[in-house]
Amino acid sequence: MTTRLEEKDETKPTADEIAEAIVAAMPVLDLSDQRIMLSIRRLMAKGEPVAIDAIAQASGVPRGELESKLAWWPGVYRNDEGRVVGFWGQAIDRLDPEYRLTADGKATYTWCALDTLFIPGQLGQRVLVEASDPIDGGKVSLVVDRNGAHDVSPSGAAVSMVVPDGPFGFDVIESFCHRVLFFTSPESGEKWTAKHPGTIVLSVQEAFEVGRALNAGVLPDLLTVESGLRL
Repeated sequence: MTTRLEEKDETKPTADEIAEAIVAAMPVLDLSDQRIMLSIRRLMAKGEPVAIDAIAQASGVPRGELESKLAWWPGVYRNDEGRVVGFWGQAIDRLDPEYRLTADGKATYTWCALDTLFIPGQLGQRVLVEASDPIDGGKVSLVVDRNGAHDVSPSGAAVSMVVPDGPFGFDVIESFCHRVLFFTSPESGEKWTAKHPGTIVLSVQEAFEVGRALNAGVLPDLLTVESGLRL
């Protein structure tokens, strides 16, 4: 049986269109930038703040160039020791609302529902995702890898989405992430989007396709059909 979210809606943007808008809102990344991005992702997945020297070694980018990039890019957070604790949707510490990623027994967190759907592909790992519905408080869980979202519970879980209309700034968490959430059902999601103009409801699989297209757009030089994302 076809659900409402699976019926073709001519007014709803496609996954590729949403991903294209998100990529356009991000800084343009050359090959060196892409290596920095993947290095930070994979080091942060270990669950500890990441030292700049470790990023430089993993990415092959000189420390001075790396420091310049991190100072210019929005969405980079560092602790008092200068270690990276938040980066483009990924966080060491729990945020509210909570989106927990568990990979190889290590828990980290993300800024929004969409982050949980594309970051596992960048890590090259199967990741357990756990979140809560802000409307009914129900739990949402799923397993995500670069090929899809699996074992989604509840099976009808949904994701709110917003299409950015300009570049992300230093307020990206408030302006974008806080409008991209998990819900236990389309009905719960629609209660929330009805109060938040500009947002729409997607199925988890539709939102995953946004994440897949986002990875292809952000990391074109490090994405291969055969092996996924690589350094």
